Amino acid sequence: MSRTMICVACVEENKGCECEHEKPVKELVLEASENSSFLHSVINMVGMLIGLGQLSMPYAVESGGWMSIFLLIFFGILTTYTSHILGNCIRRNPKSKSYSDIGYSAFGSHGRLITSLFIYLEIFMALVSYTISLHDNISAAFPATFSNHGHFPAAKLTAVAVAIALPSLWIRDLSSISFLSSGGILMSAIIFGSVVYTAVFGGVTDDGRIPVLRLGNIPTVSGIYLFSFGGHIVFPNLYTSMKDPSKFTKVSIVSFATVTALYTALAMTGAKMFGPSVNSQITLSLPKHLLVTKIALWATVLTPMTKYALEFAPLAIQLERSLPSTMTDRTKLVARGLMGSSLLLVILALALTVPYFGYVLSLSGSLVSVTIAVTLPAAFYLKICWDGMSKFTRVANLGFVILGCVLGVLGSFESSKLLVKELIRVHGG
Repeated sequence: MSRTMICVACVEENKGCECEHEKPVKELVLEASENSSFLHSVINMVGMLIGLGQLSMPYAVESGGWMSIFLLIFFGILTTYTSHILGNCIRRNPKSKSYSDIGYSAFGSHGRLITSLFIYLEIFMALVSYTISLHDNISAAFPATFSNHGHFPAAKLTAVAVAIALPSLWIRDLSSISFLSSGGILMSAIIFGSVVYTAVFGGVTDDGRIPVLRLGNIPTVSGIYLFSFGGHIVFPNLYTSMKDPSKFTKVSIVSFATVTALYTALAMTGAKMFGPSVNSQITLSLPKHLLVTKIALWATVLTPMTKYALEFAPLAIQLERSLPSTMTDRTKLVARGLMGSSLLLVILALALTVPYFGYVLSLSGSLVSVTIAVTLPAAFYLKICWDGMSKFTRVANLGFVILGCVLGVLGSFESSKLLVKELIRVHGG
């Protein structure tokens, strides 16, 4: 079967791709081949979902108490449902090919604008989180005498790592580097295996007790959990790439069940092993003398370096659209590269200034992920499919919109407050 490549510029205008690109770009590096099997779609969705969030699962359980695991499972079920209703929205309006298209179908140009703003905000926050994780783990991967007290501090090591990844932002044809994204599942498996190995053979014992429930921390914990399930901006592309889109709901159920099971196992194992002393990134809590720890640290270091170009793709595509058509391809390439390099340097500076992974992850989840994964899908569904809904479905989805708004406001407020308090404490303000 032949493959078709869809240009983002055309997709967002609800047009067929008639552009004469030398090598057409793809939104979020997904191919609309309409040729993906069930298994391939599951692998793609699992790869999209598993990421930085898994590092903080034990920390989230320690912060929220053992009962918060039920909240993790609830969010897994809820985001499975919101993935399903995104598919329903596309079935109702087959012209919708992307997340922003669904926003346009539901609320017109204002819906597209708001949706696009949240997409780009999520990308920016994810890049900041990746860079903080890179800094934290590269510091732990090197001896303290070398990285913190010598002539080459951890901040410089992080800058070098970012500089190594910088040239990838100048590559226009992202299909040539999209194979890097396939390493995400492998890296996650390495990290999970390292935690399990340490639990079985590492001889780690912790006398600290985790309480049953810390109700006051639930808003920030919810942000971490929802960040870990926030892959919805690419699900419409995955839907349109399927050979049999009617199986999209089954793909969602299998994928989210797999990821939720992995998150739950990792959360319980890490929290039980390290108790109150668990770090916001589980890799930083593993015993430093074990070889498996070094492997896990480097897996975590390499992950952000392979993600920068792929995460930057939608912003780069939008930039190319906004440049004058009279500009040559080489000039556009330079403009794109300079913008990407400048943005990454800003993100590096921000990550080094605010190196508090747990708080930033919670803020990102509360401010952006809950909107993209819960609030907007339910709102889209209500607007697009209202006529065919039962009264119960309408009430339930209205409740999800309200729940998303409440979690977003409370979580953003609490995580921002904790972040500011930590900054004042560290910098002596």
